[in-house]
Amino acid sequence: MLAQLRGPQPMMTRRPDFREVHDALRPRVLRYLARMASEAEAEDLAQEVFEKVSRSLGNFRGDAELSTWVYRIATNTALDRLRRRGKPPDSVDPSVADYAVAVEGDRDVWTDEIRQTLEGRVIRDEMNACIREVINRLPENYRTVIILGDLEGFSDREIAQILGLNLRNAKVACTGPGRS
Repeated sequence: MLAQLRGPQPMMTRRPDFREVHDALRPRVLRYLARMASEAEAEDLAQEVFEKVSRSLGNFRGDAELSTWVYRIATNTALDRLRRRGKPPDSVDPSVADYAVAVEGDRDVWTDEIRQTLEGRVIRDEMNACIREVINRLPENYRTVIILGDLEGFSDREIAQILGLNLRNAKVACTGPGRS
């Protein structure tokens, strides 16, 4: 189902089912919102996003990918909350990502999973705190682009659609400060 939501949806023949959309995209949207705003607000924001998706799903025209449309709603909802709050987000947490960084860890012989040492966890946590601090100091537009591109894996074209920019402006934003 996620592949269908992620792939092009030109002139959809059937109306997308809210439950399918919710079940397929909620974990990713929740992780994204935790990075955009904070862990504490992510659940409330996700509920607000999917309420908006539910109300507007019948109006989805299929001009963009369904997942891109949902992320645009999520982005606007998070940015509205941040503006109302009047301060940068408390937590942009890259450690929520789907992978673990192992420093001086080894692999479990039975499961082949990486076992991380205490020292490795401490180093990872320190690195994540440093990354969060740097990302939180970025202007809102650059922070959003970095989270969408580097942490969520969206292409420049998808970022442009989510943020309502033309592709050229999105590429300029994607190669902003500190990016090549």
